[in-house]
Amino acid sequence: MESEIERFPVLRITQEGKSNTEETVAREFPVTIILNDEELVTMLCSPKDMKYLAIGFLASEGLLESKDDIRRVLIDDERGVVRVEVAVKESAQEVVFKRLITSGCGRGASFYSTADVHSQKVESQVKISAKNIFALANEFQHGSQVYLATHGVHSAALCNTNQILVFNEDIGRHNAIDKIFGKCLLEDIVTADGIMLTSGRITSEILHKVAKRGVPIIISISAPTNLGVRIADSLGITLVSGVRGKKMNVYTNDFRIAEL
Repeated sequence: MESEIERFPVLRITQEGKSNTEETVAREFPVTIILNDEELVTMLCSPKDMKYLAIGFLASEGLLESKDDIRRVLIDDERGVVRVEVAVKESAQEVVFKRLITSGCGRGASFYSTADVHSQKVESQVKISAKNIFALANEFQHGSQVYLATHGVHSAALCNTNQILVFNEDIGRHNAIDKIFGKCLLEDIVTADGIMLTSGRITSEILHKVAKRGVPIIISISAPTNLGVRIADSLGITLVSGVRGKKMNVYTNDFRIAEL
């Protein structure tokens, strides 16, 4: 955790007066992804699991289909550079990608072609009980030591119906999810029929990320946007948000939520 935080002296002011103390803050680190010797994007992230972040980002943006496409990954921690070499299909070389400024923390970057805007509908019949959602959300909220120390990062987790399988965190909510998918792709962890837990708001680009990995249920401690709700509905994804205490809102495809 020490590599992800930094401590600063602060002047604390309360109704009782002033005092000098120290606060812990999350580190913000720029990392540049270079794909096949072409600089693709520079992202602001937490300086942890940059390999997972790069691979997850490339997979989310449709620039990488499987682990077999990866020839080499080189990481320069000091300069903040991840070089990824992948096998490029001849047809893919003709695709022109446009940069989309997303609603992510730190102005997340996304790339898309007009032919790739729509994701495939998720047809999974997996179900989870409301009781298990509350239990997973409670465990999830206490899983990030960096958040507990700084309140400055987002968390994400891939779960089954009973337990958290993969957990990660980042200053960006998109990055935290990409780190999850990067690890899953590299370590052959199945995401289809899984459940995505996130601390951040659920927007349209988040829905496209999880749909591409076959995730049928997304649960957030935070809120969705209107486009997030509409896209979740059209993609067949169950969207649950506002999970706090013993309350939740199920916006779409509620057939996957079993009784308590």
